[in-house]
Amino acid sequence: MAEKHMQVAAVALAGGASSRMGRPKALAPFLGQPLVARVLGRLQPQAGAVYLNASGPQYAGFRAPLVEDFARWRGAGPLAGVAAALARAAEDGFLYVATAPCDAPFLPLDLVARLMIPMRAGAAAAVATSDSGLEPMFSLLPVEALARVEAALAAGRASPRSVLAGLQAARVAFPAEGEPFANLNTPEEFAAAEAAARRVDARSA
Repeated sequence: MAEKHMQVAAVALAGGASSRMGRPKALAPFLGQPLVARVLGRLQPQAGAVYLNASGPQYAGFRAPLVEDFARWRGAGPLAGVAAALARAAEDGFLYVATAPCDAPFLPLDLVARLMIPMRAGAAAAVATSDSGLEPMFSLLPVEALARVEAALAAGRASPRSVLAGLQAARVAFPAEGEPFANLNTPEEFAAAEAAARRVDARSA
């Protein structure tokens, strides 16, 4: 069972254009439910609150408060969603925000717990790594990082990777088994991921 960290809010980032899918991939069906519902379901046991960074009435039915990009950063990419989540989390009294993209159906159930370890030892931020290298969309930031995030956006450096580098984020290695940070961008990737998930479910039955 995932460990719930009550000082942490998490956000599923679903503000992308999904150009390779031809439709919002957050809403695409994955094993009988919208993909983002699966991602939210994997985050919710880990954090005191889980936000959905998205815009539009089609996202209102999910059990997660909607956090929209600020108008001044709209269209600036996932870092705009991170800024909006950090601001909302600070308003709600949280100390940290864990980030994850909406298209990661296998994100670790211990993502927050593992990223919290270096934070407790004094790190300013933490980011996941895998066999593929840095996974900047899977990070843990203090709410005080909002000023740095907005400065990066204002300077045209809308890259989570650059913000994490500026914070000297601690790198946290995750096991490669199960491709925990796989993200889905095409119908073919959706089909392959669904087949993999069914195999895992069958072994667990």
